[in-house]
Amino acid sequence: MHAVLLDFNGTMFFDTRFHMEAWSKIYHELHPEDKSPLASTKICGPCNDVILKNMAPWLTPAERQQYSEKKEALYREACRNDPASLHLVAGAEELLQGLQKRGIPFALASASIKANVDFYFDSFPIGHWLKQQDVVYDDGSYADKGEMLIDGNPFKPHGSQDAIAAGVGMVHQHFMLVNNFTVLENVILGAENGWHLQQSVASAEKLLGELARDYGLDVPLHEKVEDLPVGLQQRVEILKALYRGARILILDEPTGVLTPQEADHLFEVLKKLRDQGATIILITHKLREILAITDQVSIMRRGEMVAHVATRDTDKEQLAELMVGRKVRLKVDKGPTQPGEAKLKIEGLSYFDASKVERVKSVSFEVRAGEVVGIAGVSGNGQSELLSLLGGILKPSKGGFTISSRSGVHKVSAEHPADPELVRNYGLGHVPEDRHKMGLINRFEAKEAFILGYHRRPQYNKGWLQNKEAIQQDCQAKMEKWDVRPPHPDHKTANFSGGNQQKLVIAREVEQDPDVLLIGQPTRGVDIGAIEYIHQQIIAMRDKGKAVLLVSVELDEIMSLADRILVIADGRIVGELDGAKADERTIGLMMANIVPDDVAKEAH
Repeated sequence: MHAVLLDFNGTMFFDTRFHMEAWSKIYHELHPEDKSPLASTKICGPCNDVILKNMAPWLTPAERQQYSEKKEALYREACRNDPASLHLVAGAEELLQGLQKRGIPFALASASIKANVDFYFDSFPIGHWLKQQDVVYDDGSYADKGEMLIDGNPFKPHGSQDAIAAGVGMVHQHFMLVNNFTVLENVILGAENGWHLQQSVASAEKLLGELARDYGLDVPLHEKVEDLPVGLQQRVEILKALYRGARILILDEPTGVLTPQEADHLFEVLKKLRDQGATIILITHKLREILAITDQVSIMRRGEMVAHVATRDTDKEQLAELMVGRKVRLKVDKGPTQPGEAKLKIEGLSYFDASKVERVKSVSFEVRAGEVVGIAGVSGNGQSELLSLLGGILKPSKGGFTISSRSGVHKVSAEHPADPELVRNYGLGHVPEDRHKMGLINRFEAKEAFILGYHRRPQYNKGWLQNKEAIQQDCQAKMEKWDVRPPHPDHKTANFSGGNQQKLVIAREVEQDPDVLLIGQPTRGVDIGAIEYIHQQIIAMRDKGKAVLLVSVELDEIMSLADRILVIADGRIVGELDGAKADERTIGLMMANIVPDDVAKEAH
């Protein structure tokens, strides 16, 4: 069992797995008569090390004291069994001293979010909160220093329901939707209007129709969320917040998975909300969007607010420097490409999904040593399936591809498929588009995540057993090289910020020195300092003679990094552009399957 304490202005909360196991044990000790299957969930809530400041509201003070005493004894027992199991964030000095006095072992885990987070928003403007932070914090954490005011009134939430009641809505970077529920079911979930569900459905349909008309948020209410493109899923999240009466809307990296057209539509929606009196807070790192849509900007770096500026009074260079604490090169430095032989050759590659729909349609192209080839396209046009085919995750329906590497020439086809391990052994590295679904296992420690897919390699094994010392040392060195924060191999993957998770995944693949590198959405949800470093590493791979295939929804990123740009639409490659001459308008037209005469080529 592992208890993880994090500090947000002195706030403490615990690892969910330990938290649930601990409370289940305590609850059954104190209530042996309760045999119901849900008994262990009846007292789920964040807690402080000494007293339960934020326990479920149905507990009496006497019960809180009982649970507090039992909890502390349980933590002592856990820490005696595993002295490294209690991790404490640096910065909570008073609690540190208390733990020392009581003889509870601990280890420093990462940097805290510090106490001078002070910013405010007037009723109407759209504000961006730029983040450069090192610690992950959850809904339900609470501050014990400073204050929050809404409309001049103190705001002290004890959970997400308090925030919703105060008119605060949140759209998370990774959507909080039930995939096999319809849009309507997702919106009313947890906000049903009484016990009669049919009445809730009828009133919700009426209100959602009004919201859709007012803000341009049309979505098919009776479609399942899993069948919707990402842009529409985000609309569902916004509708959820508005349906609950949100007047303050917080969006975390809202355009990270959107095409330029979808992002433009989102901004129109946000402007309408602003004009009708809503306060919008965007947490993002995209400088161009900040300058295009916001009224004011607050910059947070390593847990502290370092600046508040009016958008009209700043520029990209100043914002980047404030975010990172040093000057940042916003332009990718790269010399001319000197391509060699083809390292990855795709010929007539096709894929039919389980519904017999052709997602990849007779695609043919090659990626040569010493070049970056970028694939641009609207999300859902086959690029994800293409990466999965090349990574050995999906089996080709027709055609195939060839990998030429130091280990030889290897052909993969419908008749001779390969799994991800075999493809890696052929010399191909793969950074998946979605780090959470395919790149990491959140319950794993960083050192375990770092060898995923490479755990059978000789350098990580000693006979029949894993060489834990070698794994620890290699992960530690690579975390320091790639500036993964905190640089602790024993830290749970789930407890890193999104940017540090991404650096961990890219470092894992790049450091294996593949001859061919597939990289999907390399800087999704990553801060600008990390983006600069990741871009440098991609160009460094190219300059070492590696073949790099890049898929990204960020057109700026594609145009900055790619030596050649292929545009995909409806599963086909519809055109090719020289990276040095490409412009956003031409790429946008080709993404809509409109190919200008001067760049037209035969579709494969």
